[in-house]
Amino acid sequence: MPDSQPQPPHSSSSPSSPASSGDPAALLLCGARLTDGRTVDVRLGGGRIEAVGTVGSLSAYATRVDLSGYLLLPAPAEPHAHGDTALSADADGPVSYDPQDVQRRATEAALLQLGHGATALRSHVRIGDVPGLGALAAVLQARRALRGLAELTAVAMPRVLTGVAGADGLAMLRDAVKMGASVVGGCPDRDPDPTGYVEAVLEVASEHGCPVDLHTDGDDPARLARLAAMAGGLRPGVSIGPCGGLGRLPAEVASRAADQLAAAGVTVTCLPQGGCGGAERRATAPVRLLRAAGVRVAAGSGALRDVSNPVGRGDPLEAAYLLASRHGLRPEEAYDAVSASARAVLGLPEVRVEAGFPAELLAVRGDRLAGALSLGYSRIVVHRGRVVARTSAVREYCNTPTVAALDLPRQGRTGQS
Repeated sequence: MPDSQPQPPHSSSSPSSPASSGDPAALLLCGARLTDGRTVDVRLGGGRIEAVGTVGSLSAYATRVDLSGYLLLPAPAEPHAHGDTALSADADGPVSYDPQDVQRRATEAALLQLGHGATALRSHVRIGDVPGLGALAAVLQARRALRGLAELTAVAMPRVLTGVAGADGLAMLRDAVKMGASVVGGCPDRDPDPTGYVEAVLEVASEHGCPVDLHTDGDDPARLARLAAMAGGLRPGVSIGPCGGLGRLPAEVASRAADQLAAAGVTVTCLPQGGCGGAERRATAPVRLLRAAGVRVAAGSGALRDVSNPVGRGDPLEAAYLLASRHGLRPEEAYDAVSASARAVLGLPEVRVEAGFPAELLAVRGDRLAGALSLGYSRIVVHRGRVVARTSAVREYCNTPTVAALDLPRQGRTGQS
C-alpha cells in the first residue's frame, strides 16, 4: 500500500466496532513519548484530549493505538498553500482552471499534506482573469469533501484592486467572501498602487470581519511601514509573507521594519521550502531577526509541485527542519513555526498534549524532536480525536553478519510491511 494512502491504525480493537464506553469513537494512545521525556498514555474523546497519564494508568473501553517508539506532538498546520495550482508542474501547457481539475488537485494536495501531519490548511486562490470565481468554488467544494479529515480554508486573491480595472476586482473580492472565502488577500506588489490595494483589502476585511493574508516580498521598507500603520489593531488579524526581500535589506533597515510589524501585531509567514506563484523571488524571511523583534513567525510550504516549485513537498516537518538547519532556530522554535504559530495564523485554538485541549496530534517515529525533524518518516495523524492518516516507513538492510552486529535502527516495527 503506498505511503500516501491512509492505513488502519495498529490497535487492539477495530475502529468500526463500538466501544463499551459512552463515546464509541474514543481512542487510547498507548506508550507515546512526549518532548519532555515522559512516556504516557493519552485518552481522546469528543474531539479533545480527555486525560494524560502514566503508561497503564488510564483504563478505558476504547480503541487502543500503540505509539511505542513514537514522539507525540501537537499537529502542524499549513498556513500558506496554493491548492488551485498544486500538482500542476507536469501538465502540458498552461495550468487548467477547469473546476473539476482544480477540485481534484486541491483535494489531492490537501490529502498529501494531511499525510505529512497538517490537519488544517489555508489555501490562497486566485480570483478574476482566467479563473474568475470558478477556482474558488472548486476549492470550496474540496473543503466540503475533506470535512472530517482536515480543515481547509480559502484566501481570495484578486489581481488588481485599484484604478478602472480594480473596480471589477473589488466587486469580485466581495463576491468571493459571500461565496465562502474566509480570508481576503492578494499581492499588492503587483498592483499599480500597492498602498491602494492594501487599503481596499483592509476595507473588505473590516466590512466582513475577515482576517487578511497578503503576499509581499517585503523588500520596500517604506511600503512595509505603511502596511504596518494601516494594519495595526485590525482584528481578527493580518499576516504577510513570504517576505524574503526583508533579508536583503541593510540590517538596520530590516530591524526597523521588524519593529514596526511587531508593534502592529502583523504575523510573517515564511516559506523555507521555496517560493510560490505570489512572490517574485525565492528567499526566506530573516526569521531570527523577526523573532527577536517580537514578530510572530509561522512557516508554510508555498508551492506544491507547480511551476513555481516543481519539487515542492508540502511537508511541515521539512519546513521546520530547514528553519533549524539553515536559519539557526532551535528544534522547538522551528516546530512552533509550523504548529502553534501556524495555528494562530489560521485563528485556531492552541494545542498541547494535555487534558482539555483539541485532539489535533501528530505521532512521529522517534524519541527526540530533533531526530523527528531529521528522520521522522513514519507518522500517525489524529484530527478531531480520530486517526485520519498513517504513513509507515521501514528501513531494512541486507542480512550480513556486519549489519546484524551493528543492530542498525529501523523506521518501523519488526514484522511490519
